Amino acid sequence: MHRFDEVVTLSEFSPVPLTLEGSSLLHQFFRFDWKAWRATPRADRDRIAALATEALTGLERNEADAPAHSALFSELGHKGDLILIHFRNSFEALNQVELDLAQTPLYDYLTLTHSYVSVVELGLYESSRKTWEAASAKGLQPNTPEFQAEVSASLERASTAMASRLYPAIPDAKYLCFYPMDRLRGQDKNWYTVPFADRQRMMHEHGLIGRRYGDVVKQIISGSIGMDDWEWGVDLFAEDPVVFKKLIYEMRFDQVSAVYALFGQFFLGVRLPLESLTDWLSGKL
Repeated sequence: MHRFDEVVTLSEFSPVPLTLEGSSLLHQFFRFDWKAWRATPRADRDRIAALATEALTGLERNEADAPAHSALFSELGHKGDLILIHFRNSFEALNQVELDLAQTPLYDYLTLTHSYVSVVELGLYESSRKTWEAASAKGLQPNTPEFQAEVSASLERASTAMASRLYPAIPDAKYLCFYPMDRLRGQDKNWYTVPFADRQRMMHEHGLIGRRYGDVVKQIISGSIGMDDWEWGVDLFAEDPVVFKKLIYEMRFDQVSAVYALFGQFFLGVRLPLESLTDWLSGKL
């Protein structure tokens, strides 16, 4: 262990910021076969719609007044017709959701066009350095088992304190915007070679913008490195879809987005209450 009068520099700590992980997430994007649906006899359509509503209601909530952990959206644009979002406590539970949906007669009219797998992630750029320095102040050498045990204990306390953010309900907002994103890893600009202190500063400035919109947008960030094709997924929920444009546009002017961000496709949906599914299947929103 180092002496207490020694100064431990930031470069001695890991370049990887600490994170907390929570709910497992699955986004599903479907195209609906309207032609086949219209060719189905009315009595069969009514039966299939009723069975789908029952199945989705069971997936949405454990009880009528419980928080939503699945949600259905009517998708805008050519990319698809329906979006389903599922928040669960494990990937096994998400896999079971996929299997349950596949057993419903309505699934025969659905084509899965895209999906995204991730876990709720809270990035701790702001507190990583404090956590490391607190462990170091106890005389623990960075990157030793004792040091890591101290950091793990700190993360466990933080996880308990932030359980509601790590395991959130799906907000009841009317509109959804989802998109995946990466940090740039090019030859000239590479986020992962930027010193930790600079990344911390940029993420702090980036977060200030999001906090200004906190009263009108609910944002849920999920990590997907090693799980899907991008590094993060971003879900935005709001009552006014124009707010998505304003928030994302403003964020593109900060350094972390302007220089180091890469964005995937954007998906926009309107919340579809399950009691309205039969109307939607008849062409009414």
